[in-house]
Amino acid sequence: MGTLTVRENLAFSAALRLPLTMNTEEKKERVEMVIRELDLAKVADSKVGTIFSRGISGGERKRTSIGLELITHPTVLFLDEPTTGLDASTANAVLMLLKRLSHQGKTVIFSIHQPRYSIFKLFDTLTLLAAGKLIYHGPADESLEYFKNLGFVHEPYDNPADFFLDIINGDSTAIELSQSSIDTLEIDRTSEVQQTIAEILTSKFYKCDYYKMMREDLDQLSLEVTKRSEVYKEIPYSTHFLHQLKWLSKRTFKNLIGNPQNSTAQLAIITGMAIIFGAVYAGVKNDMAGIQNRVGAFFFMTTSQCLNSITTVELFITEKRLFMHEYIGGYYRVSAYFFSKIIADMMPMRTLPGIIITSLNYFTIGFKPKVESFFIMMATLILVAYAASSLALAVATGQSVTSVANLLINICFMFMIVFSGLLVNLLTISPWLMWLQYLSILSTSATM
Repeated sequence: MGTLTVRENLAFSAALRLPLTMNTEEKKERVEMVIRELDLAKVADSKVGTIFSRGISGGERKRTSIGLELITHPTVLFLDEPTTGLDASTANAVLMLLKRLSHQGKTVIFSIHQPRYSIFKLFDTLTLLAAGKLIYHGPADESLEYFKNLGFVHEPYDNPADFFLDIINGDSTAIELSQSSIDTLEIDRTSEVQQTIAEILTSKFYKCDYYKMMREDLDQLSLEVTKRSEVYKEIPYSTHFLHQLKWLSKRTFKNLIGNPQNSTAQLAIITGMAIIFGAVYAGVKNDMAGIQNRVGAFFFMTTSQCLNSITTVELFITEKRLFMHEYIGGYYRVSAYFFSKIIADMMPMRTLPGIIITSLNYFTIGFKPKVESFFIMMATLILVAYAASSLALAVATGQSVTSVANLLINICFMFMIVFSGLLVNLLTISPWLMWLQYLSILSTSATM
């Protein structure tokens, strides 16, 4: 997402989430409409940016994230703390945007922590949670009166959001309970020890009219959901597999081109290593020393392909959060994402090293002077890289920390190197360990 522009991100969402019955022009018009609606015209062609490269501002990034969801014209919009990391002015601008969307008939539901008063007064309905328990759900403009009836008096000029947090946290410096308020809550010193503030407020809320109205609404909604339960069994997709694969591959290629540092550095290192290999093993002869040198050349070429594939570990881990968000949002299937990574990232970055190493070393070192043998070695090195990358990707899918995934895949490759047959004669290994050679990617490639 970060290396693409705002317009490209919105176009990606439109391409995968809008039905194929809409033509390209209609989707472009939808994208432009969202850009105008969110006031993103000035930065429409600017990159969103990443943690390593500067892009649009935090407020513009939040609006872009909202725009990705508005592409489908949803009736309900869920947001998780849309003001986090924003300054007061930008946060207020984002909430004003959400307020305008609510006036257009959309239901906007979001979590927020300690908003300022100018934001709080925009709320229509307020839900307060304490220790995972519901202590209030009802009209926001009636919330102060509700807590006043419980004995909690809101002081003039005090931010209601801070006032509610003080109630939940039991902050006596901000809330002074008179004897009458204690009687209202029906608690004393002994029960305060046994019951938390959250439990007390929850029990009070369960007895009020707001709770009864909420239960009626939930029961009605539950009946409607039960009638349409078949709809929610699986995530619906607006486009077919090939369309998703096309757009995912296109985005991956753009990200690869937009961040050439990693790919360029990797290819430069491989080229440098290949030149060094060629210089070290150049012109081997058909004698005992030549056989030893050829085995060493096989070892370094195959091992370099495995070690080069370790970078695949970061391929999924760095995008795991984005993948989970887009998959749950119905952007694409898991299979489309997987094959797009193979086509647009793994294949170019694992194919070119094999071509470079073989082209620079095969005839320089002095392997069999036949064209078919040259291409057999090239294909073998490429397949080694594919197999090693697939193993690295499999390890990465089960890990969330890059360092742990790197450690695990390195351990796997070390065992494979030992049982490759290039460093030790496999016939001398204990019979009960011999089966491990069949798990080594390098063992099968050593016969090339």
